[in-house]
Amino acid sequence: MTQHKRRASAQQVIRKRAVVAAAFVGTVALGTGVGVWASSGGDGGATEGGARQSSSGRVAETGDAATPSASPTTGRSSPLSQAPRTIPAVRSHTAARGPGWKPQKADRVVVSDGELADEGKLIAGELGLTYAGQKDDVRAGDVRLALGGGGGNQESYTMTVRDGRVDISGPGEAGVFYGTRTLKQEVHGGGTAPEGVVRDEPAKPVRGFMLDIARKPFSESWIEDRIRELGDLKFNELGLHFSDDQAFRIESGSHPEIVSKDHLTKAQVKKIVDLATSRHITVVPEIDSPGHLGAVLAAHPDLQLRNASGVATKGAIDISKPASAKIVDDLLNEYAGLFTGSQWHLGGDEYQALTVKDPQAAYPQLAAAARQKYGASGTVADLTTGWLNDRANTVRGHGKTMRAWNDGFYRGTSVQAAGDLQVAYWTGKEIGARQPVEYLSAGRKVLNYNDEFVYYVLGQPQTFVYPTGQRIYEQWSPRVLRGTAAVPASYDGQILGGSFAVWCDFPNAQTEAQVAAGIRMPLRATVQKLWDPGRPSLSWQDFQRLSAKLG
Repeated sequence: MTQHKRRASAQQVIRKRAVVAAAFVGTVALGTGVGVWASSGGDGGATEGGARQSSSGRVAETGDAATPSASPTTGRSSPLSQAPRTIPAVRSHTAARGPGWKPQKADRVVVSDGELADEGKLIAGELGLTYAGQKDDVRAGDVRLALGGGGGNQESYTMTVRDGRVDISGPGEAGVFYGTRTLKQEVHGGGTAPEGVVRDEPAKPVRGFMLDIARKPFSESWIEDRIRELGDLKFNELGLHFSDDQAFRIESGSHPEIVSKDHLTKAQVKKIVDLATSRHITVVPEIDSPGHLGAVLAAHPDLQLRNASGVATKGAIDISKPASAKIVDDLLNEYAGLFTGSQWHLGGDEYQALTVKDPQAAYPQLAAAARQKYGASGTVADLTTGWLNDRANTVRGHGKTMRAWNDGFYRGTSVQAAGDLQVAYWTGKEIGARQPVEYLSAGRKVLNYNDEFVYYVLGQPQTFVYPTGQRIYEQWSPRVLRGTAAVPASYDGQILGGSFAVWCDFPNAQTEAQVAAGIRMPLRATVQKLWDPGRPSLSWQDFQRLSAKLG
């Protein structure tokens, strides 16, 4: 479709002027007039013969330059618009009278700032419109993206549907992108974006989905499909757990001997990261240590942790050996450049040396290393905390913000975990379990991975059952960190958000397609509660129907 403006013959112009005049008279007779939008922040009125109201309520050009005009249907004869139905729901909509906006082939997407070109091209392609680039002129049917306005939240946006046009603006590119996701959902399947103003922003800055690709190799295309789904739902993190006892799933240059046969190449990972970045999603890698390193240890059995009887401890690396720190740091340094986002997951959970009754007696080499490093009172827990801090130092050098599982933080140690480590709270079942309030009262920032609600564990081992969207939607919130009880509201600001997690303990229990179908509604319920933790306005049944309609 050409970007040039359509011209009308002189006879057509005369006829159109007559239509405008008649519409104007009728509107004034209703006591409204074209000043309605001007008095409510509108950006222009009709000029003599310069524009007409189209059948869709749009302003159509009739000359060399388009002139914005109030819609004659925005008077009292039009009902007030209804708030858009989206997932997650928009947090504020100011209703207005008018026909709204519906995409048509002749429409274009324009940007006021060149930085928004990617967002503009994406929404133009999705809606079948022309991307016209950076333009200052105004045309009927325009979707305009702009930076500026709003508060300091870079994920906030304002979307105004008025005079047959759509304007989406926000202080950051992410917010403008989310505005385009709202527009896409509004007009899905031939619908109309309702007249009025949406003002929207997320309650929580972290809205994540974590995927265990170590136990089950997911294809590149499946992961990319999830990224597109996550982007449309306004998630902003994808966690990749790619190293565990079962496998190591990403190509390595520093230690190719540890890589499993079925793995992603670095080129594939770069494509995944680039696609995620285009959807304002940060990919958060996790190389878990000092436990869950079985795949690494299979190639380096000399680094396997053994107890006093010489029996190997599953998945555990011997943290008393300098070579153990070196191989893990090699990997952390190698992948820091591949994963370009600012977030990193250090793991730290389920180190089996600390699950026995007397770690000092069971692992004398660890006890000796602890005393050597921390003095006579040093313990295996101190040594393990020191290990986590040392790995944090490695990753911190790459400018990353780090998190670790809550059972990687230990009570009663003389060595404290680094103050900038965020707590990924997933369980209250570990030995010496600590309540979430212990971390919060110490001033730590916490992320919600509550295994009671947002853990999808293939095969449903132990006490796990597949989570339902309804239970998340009706009972969970970011403050429900452990079990079913919420922590006090005074800690809400320290809870950064959360992640829905897929773990593949029994990888063959479901196919990729079954996993995608099984997590569909739980993902939508999770993001609804992370975007707005309050009680949803829709019933679960209505939420399901909306989800089916949106596809």
